[in-house]
Formats: sequence, C-alpha cells, structure tokens
Amino acid sequence: MTIPNAMKIKAISDLHLASPANRDALLDLPAFGSDWLILAGDIAEKFEHMRLAFDVLTRKFEKVFWVPGNHDLWAIPEERGRPALAGENRYRALVNLARSFNVVTPEDPYEIWKGQGGEHVVVPLFLLYDYSFRPDHIDRETVVAWAREEGAVCADEMFLDPSPWKSRDAWCDRRIEETEQRLAGIPEGMPTILINHFPLRSDLIHIPRAPRFTPWCGTRRTEDWHTRFNASVVVSGHLHTRRTDWRGTTRFEEVSLGYPKQWDQSIGIEPYLRDILPA
Repeated sequence: MTIPNAMKIKAISDLHLASPANRDALLDLPAFGSDWLILAGDIAEKFEHMRLAFDVLTRKFEKVFWVPGNHDLWAIPEERGRPALAGENRYRALVNLARSFNVVTPEDPYEIWKGQGGEHVVVPLFLLYDYSFRPDHIDRETVVAWAREEGAVCADEMFLDPSPWKSRDAWCDRRIEETEQRLAGIPEGMPTILINHFPLRSDLIHIPRAPRFTPWCGTRRTEDWHTRFNASVVVSGHLHTRRTDWRGTTRFEEVSLGYPKQWDQSIGIEPYLRDILPA
C-alpha cells in the first residue's frame, strides 16, 4: 500500500502508560493530520492501556506503526484470578489488537513512504535480545550474576516469559531468522527505515546510570543491519536517552519519552516527537 500525500514521519517510544501523567499527556496531544507515527515499543504493560494508545493515536495520525517493547510483552495478569497471556501468545494478541485499529505491526506487509525525504520502505521489527551485548570476558551463563553485582538486572527476568521458546535467546534467534528472510525481499537499492525497540548496535548504548544493563539491550547479530538493509534511518527506544547518532550515512534516532520524571510535563508530549522524515 502506498500513500503519497503524507507530510512527515514522526516517532516516539516508551510512553509507559501505566503512569497517569503519561496517559493525560497522551490525551492532550494535538492531531497531526496526514503525518505518520512510529511507536517504538514500551507503550504499556496492560492491554487496556495499549488499546487506549492505539485508539487515541490512530485518530491523531493518518497511519501508525508499532513494534513491541519488553514492557508490552510482560506477562502481568490483567485481572486478579486470571492468568496472564505470555510469550508468543501475548505477542500475537497484541498484534491482533493493533490490527483492529489498523496499526501496522512487524507481521504486516511493509509500507512504502512516498512523502518528503523520498521513497522509503518502513520496516517494523521485533527482534528481542540474546545477552550478547556484554563484555567479551563475561559468558552467557554468568551474565545475569555479573549484572546483579551492580543491581542492573532487568525485570524481564521475572516478567518476560518466552514460551513456547525455551529462552529469550531462542526467541530472539527465531525472530532474526524470520526477519532476515523478509528483509531480503526488499528491492536492492531501496532506502529503508528500520524500527526496533532495542538498539541495533551496542555502540549506541549510553546508560551511565546502569552500565551493566546492556545484555538486555539487543543482539550483536544486527550490528551491520543498517548497511546490509540500506537504512537511511534506524529508530529505537528502550534506553530512555533521547539522542541522534550517525554511523556512516545512517541516522540513528533514540526516541524514548520515559517515566514522568524523565520528561518535562509542563510542555506535554508533542515536543518529544522526533522527526524521522524529512530529517
């Protein structure tokens, strides 16, 4: 599907709608007409808040893209006494919810942007992590204990159930294999916008407050994807460190909003939307 008249592509992630302040700011966001919006994960832990985000944002933007963050995948019961959806089943339920609002997911055909900035394939990704963003002297078996020494263990160890896969590593491997096959079908030379919740490169991780958190931030297998798949822009979140970086001719945008103390509530969410195209 192509839509030639859209004006801009904007992006944000880590809305963390469990927070009432973040939900109120979402509701106050103005409409953006024909602009497209990228949601790069960590929208909410509960389906009711995911539904709120999709409902609000699809009325404010012409098209919305979503990729899952780790918080979106946490297996937390929606109601007391009812088991939580987990793993692949949770992901597929989130995909179905997104599709009910016509939100584009990693399971859908890639969209073609034909607005300002030139023609690009918009590529939502769901890749997870495999603990390989760790120092070379730390092996997989001891990486969690190594992170725990400085209190940096991710809550995914409790809440992100990978079922039916035996581990998050295995789920990540499967996602990478499937995604590489799809990306290979993009016409050679076509510019892309790659969207993933987790950074595609370890050298883009800047979290001095928790330097041992890196194992939960991505996989070394995607370090060259920006060149392999001709990315003009790579969009990610997760780190809560809004910034722009360049590697060669590829622009990397970390687009997190974050928890209420990590953004200025007096100005609302609008200034935190990052322009992806045109730059």
